[in-house]
Amino acid sequence: MRPVSRRTVLGGSLAAAVAATLAACSHGSDSASSDSSDGAGSGSVYFLNFKPEAEEAFKKIASTYKEKTGVTVKVVTAASGTYEQTLQSEVAKSNPPTIFNINGPVGLATWQDYALDLSDTDFVKALTDDSMALKSDDGTIYGSPLATEGYGIIYNDAILQKYFAMDGAVVTSIDEVKGFDKLKALAEDIQSKKDDLGIKGAFACTSLAPGEDWRWQTHLANYPVFYEFRDDKVTDTDDLKLTYSKNYQQIFDLYLNNSTVQPSETSAKTVTDSMSEFALGQCAFVQNGQWAWSQISDVDGNTVKSEDVHFMPIYVGVDGEDKTGIALGTENYLAINSQADEDAQKASTDFLNWLFTDAEGAKLLTDNSVVSASPYKAFADLKPADPLGSELVEYLNNTELTPINWVFQTFPSQDFKDQLGQHLAQYAAGSDDWSAVKDYFVSEWKSEKSA
Repeated sequence: MRPVSRRTVLGGSLAAAVAATLAACSHGSDSASSDSSDGAGSGSVYFLNFKPEAEEAFKKIASTYKEKTGVTVKVVTAASGTYEQTLQSEVAKSNPPTIFNINGPVGLATWQDYALDLSDTDFVKALTDDSMALKSDDGTIYGSPLATEGYGIIYNDAILQKYFAMDGAVVTSIDEVKGFDKLKALAEDIQSKKDDLGIKGAFACTSLAPGEDWRWQTHLANYPVFYEFRDDKVTDTDDLKLTYSKNYQQIFDLYLNNSTVQPSETSAKTVTDSMSEFALGQCAFVQNGQWAWSQISDVDGNTVKSEDVHFMPIYVGVDGEDKTGIALGTENYLAINSQADEDAQKASTDFLNWLFTDAEGAKLLTDNSVVSASPYKAFADLKPADPLGSELVEYLNNTELTPINWVFQTFPSQDFKDQLGQHLAQYAAGSDDWSAVKDYFVSEWKSEKSA
């Protein structure tokens, strides 16, 4: 995915902006951007997608559905890092999205007034576990997950096997890497031998350009918060201490200092840069999720074979992390616009019913690598079409490892994360020390949560 770019959390300040925009636009022009001006008409579907890597797949699925039913499904994908702004703009128009994404409980606080009650829909009833649905405090279901997803460190086994065979290799098998210390030793030794290995660095570049930093200000930041929540036996808090700040710092430092580029260059780097480096065999590791397969396989000149692409957990130096797996969760909840006309609501419900309960719809989602695992009965016997999806399912079914839960849905707002990304970029550039990152994380968390 994406995020979430792919990973977006909608904050309370955005709710006010949404209301203001709707009030202003109710009396003004409803013209749209060039790619979304003709939104869904009565009885059709307009899906505002936030997974750029799945755009072509969704369009293919939409075409199949139209051939099958005669119903038009328009797919528009928000530009990277702009989903909230795009959604805010589009819902104010005369033909708004009929299906859109809500990013967890914080997002629901913003968009609940525009989300239809899905409790009695067939696709929600087909969930294997309805606790995975997005619910309000009274139990009403307003969002249903697209997929179960996961992220970790993706590695190229061909490069690692070449390294393991070298004289003086400090690690001789990936099975030895069960914690941060071994990961650090491996990455640093690969970095020192990068010329002999024919690569540019152990890790792909750390993308810290604005809007491209979600892997660090959301996914990696999930780790210290997850462990603090675990220790305190809570699922959220208004008073985060960031007690695992040092762990966050040392894994971030490992990425920065054993990379294809100098830390000072990272503020101009994008996710595409990172994934291209990995796809072209220029590095051994990259942090990302199972959605990244298309970002690897579709790169022109790709040299990485599918059988060499694997996941390993992100290790940050916490006791017992040898028993943890990759980070597993969902944040991509699909909602139906309650402000759309009834015909469009019905058409959207019918489309999602087909997508998640019909064997053909479910197979299209899986075969096109939109999802690797999805919590609906129709997906029970389907196998992922790509190597990262297959390993995601293996981690899901591994009862010996504890997954790292996605707790970043509790982060206060998108602005909080964006500013955290800027602090990380300043740290990478040498303009700030780590205490500035921690101070911002703790103080802004408390300020926004207490507001």
